[in-house]
Amino acid sequence: MTTTTNPVHHRSLGDHSWQNQAACSPTEHNLVDPETFFPGPEDTVAITAAKALCAQCPVAHACLDAALETGDTHGIRGGLTEEEREPLHTRIADRLDYSRVNATLAGRDIHLTRAERRAIVLAGYRQGVPVERLAWLLKITEEHALKLYRETRRAVRHRQIAQDAVRAATTGDTADRFRREDFGTAA
Repeated sequence: MTTTTNPVHHRSLGDHSWQNQAACSPTEHNLVDPETFFPGPEDTVAITAAKALCAQCPVAHACLDAALETGDTHGIRGGLTEEEREPLHTRIADRLDYSRVNATLAGRDIHLTRAERRAIVLAGYRQGVPVERLAWLLKITEEHALKLYRETRRAVRHRQIAQDAVRAATTGDTADRFRREDFGTAA
């Protein structure tokens, strides 16, 4: 049996075309009442019905992303109720989705979180992405991109120094440790 997975298609900045494919979008053949997605907090039957529609939706992921990125806290979006989305809203700035990072590095214009922006800078640094390209990807000035690369280079260097120190301490390597003779004699 062969399993295939469709590539993730992230919503570009300002792109609302995904809404045309949504299961909740009313058409002449799909008579969906938009109020279905705004049930009362105790109306479990309506909540279940709305979630059932979301489960069939081909763009539920884009819908949830849009709700989180825009701070939409009303109704059922992406198959989650207001209460279920609340913890996601508080942690959205720390979301790190590497498929979004890779899509941005490939040139897609995607809404990014702080954590994803940091990951792009690190990946760009490691892959040798030019400063001009990083600035274009993150929509910042070249001076700011250069500053981010300097900070990243410093962080990578400090991380390597710390790892070397831990490795030396755990292996008992005394070559890097100071000995009394290294300090000379007192007069």
